[in-house]
Amino acid sequence: MRNDLDHLPASKQRELERVVEIIFEEFRGATENATGPRKGARILKIILFGSHARGDWVDAPLSANQYKSDYDILIIVSQKELTDRAAYWAKAEERLIRAYTIEKTLHTPVNFIVHSLHEVNDGLSHGRVFFMEVKKDGVGLYEADDRELATPKPKTPEQALAMAKEYYAKWFPSADAFHASFKFLTERGNLNEAAFNLHQATERLYSCLLLTLTSYTPYNHNIAFLRSLAEGLDRRLYGIWPETNHRERAMFQKLKEAYTKARYSTHYKISEEELTWLGERVEELGCAVHQVCSDKIAELEAAARQ
Repeated sequence: MRNDLDHLPASKQRELERVVEIIFEEFRGATENATGPRKGARILKIILFGSHARGDWVDAPLSANQYKSDYDILIIVSQKELTDRAAYWAKAEERLIRAYTIEKTLHTPVNFIVHSLHEVNDGLSHGRVFFMEVKKDGVGLYEADDRELATPKPKTPEQALAMAKEYYAKWFPSADAFHASFKFLTERGNLNEAAFNLHQATERLYSCLLLTLTSYTPYNHNIAFLRSLAEGLDRRLYGIWPETNHRERAMFQKLKEAYTKARYSTHYKISEEELTWLGERVEELGCAVHQVCSDKIAELEAAARQ
């Protein structure tokens, strides 16, 4: 795996150094009083993957589609217990968001996933495309030792096709069912419940695409993160969520917050007009996901016939 960032501008190299510093500072804070088996908790590797690792990132917030590639980071830890996001990583996530949105000390959004070394190597040995591409294209930002990740064992074309079809057959109808519930609840005037169901439709559409294309999706309900990973895989997803003004950006944020706040917060409010606008965007997302996944399955079918 490469460990140089020479393909990135100096400003981005400095930003990534700061990102790594923040991750370590917050990890130390979360584990400093650990006892028992977690006393030896360690970060083993930090890997940059996605567009900034490959070199095809987009950094054009003033363009028509307002798209800006995130930094995608994989953190590999010594124990599976350390992958618990709420227990060990919530503060790091909050701090990175604050650095980008409020303090402006970072000029690129940061998304990260956390897995144990065993999970990553298991994904490689089972031929999961996501982990294979991380190993192939990823750039090591930190390594506690020089142990290589497991050798990938790609699936046969027939196995890859069967897996993609299985994921699509499960997740796309699930998204459609939540979208139907959203429309029913909106008509009844149960707007907060409708917002939650629309969030779930969105989450499942992104998970459908990620699983169909890479046989992986993170255990994360953050649709902004899932959106970033999905848009990094196919540019046909760009522009589905307009960001030409504050209102449009706030609308996506309101949908993102619906997972928790629409169910539990008395302060969460959403109008029928807002739901209609968001519902139209999710319908467009569904069409794009259907097309991208259909094209991928057709590609796998062609490979399996050869």
